Amino acid sequence: AQGLGLGVKQRLRRVSHMAAMPNSTVAKRMFRAVGSDLRRRSFFFQAAPAAPVKAQFKVCVSGGAGGIGQPLSMLMSMNESVSVVSIQDVTVSAVPPAGVAADIGHLEFPSRVTGYATDLSKPPVDQLEECLTGCHLVLVPAGMPRKPGMTRDELFGVNANIAKGIVEACAKYCPDAVLGLIVNPVNSVVPAMAELYKKKGLNPMNIVGVTSLDIVRANKFVSEITGKHPSEIDVPVVGGHAGITIMPIFSQDPIAATIAADKIPALDKRTQDGGTEVVEAKAGKGSATLSMAYAGSKFGNAVLKGLAGTPTTQCAYVASTVTDLPYFSSKVTFGLKGVEKVHELGPMNDYEKGRLA
Repeated sequence: AQGLGLGVKQRLRRVSHMAAMPNSTVAKRMFRAVGSDLRRRSFFFQAAPAAPVKAQFKVCVSGGAGGIGQPLSMLMSMNESVSVVSIQDVTVSAVPPAGVAADIGHLEFPSRVTGYATDLSKPPVDQLEECLTGCHLVLVPAGMPRKPGMTRDELFGVNANIAKGIVEACAKYCPDAVLGLIVNPVNSVVPAMAELYKKKGLNPMNIVGVTSLDIVRANKFVSEITGKHPSEIDVPVVGGHAGITIMPIFSQDPIAATIAADKIPALDKRTQDGGTEVVEAKAGKGSATLSMAYAGSKFGNAVLKGLAGTPTTQCAYVASTVTDLPYFSSKVTFGLKGVEKVHELGPMNDYEKGRLA
């Protein structure tokens, strides 16, 4: 009777004392009542068997042996619609991609996981044919984190060059794949790579900046204030993916909208500075790797659902006409061919309108 709940156990104890009296009308009624109770509870405890998901997609994680890449690779390999995961990183990475692949490859999921190491002295396009051919989704947490004293221009110079090598290889071997860029600074790298795709005659909407961590943080912080489960909350975060350009629209979520107006500016600022909060908590010895991997997998799962025929909406940073800026983060619906629709920003309160201006 353990695990059935206090009410059921009490009833079972009473029935057990009456079991020796088979003709007892009371005992018969009690047995029927307990049976009915158990049937009702079993409806909640036993999940209906789900139809098997077809493993049909190939996903590559570029930078897959790094702090974000390893957990992101693991999470994508656990998606039952994924049949192949390619883990790519450079030969000088602290952990060989083949080792990460071997480790993840032991999980109880249908995906086949393979590692690919690329030599920094050679162009990625000359080394990634097998890795990228047939890919439907390429997630790119490659690049280096911003170091103390480094300007965003300096960071862009380093990481844009890294991204360019991967994007050029994707243009050749998987030109129709969705590329989810987690390479900072996203606000600058995404437009540069989208323009590169344009010049090659490819669809620039396949270049997508992953801003999901901003939404994840906003949802969690609202949950902490309201006591509601994060899964009930979906705060759109628009704008960009750095500092003040990160703009949560709390008024559009029914639960977040209940938070007192005088608490919103601090909540807004905490969402913007979430990355700094993690860096400081790690005493400068790391950045937001695990939460970014989780957020990256949410983005990846949304793209794959869309490609499988279920349109799915997530906020992302893409070429856009919803404002006068050519690239902007807002809700994006992913479908059979990747980005299907870039949504308008929707209604905002006066505080949010002021932030947007």
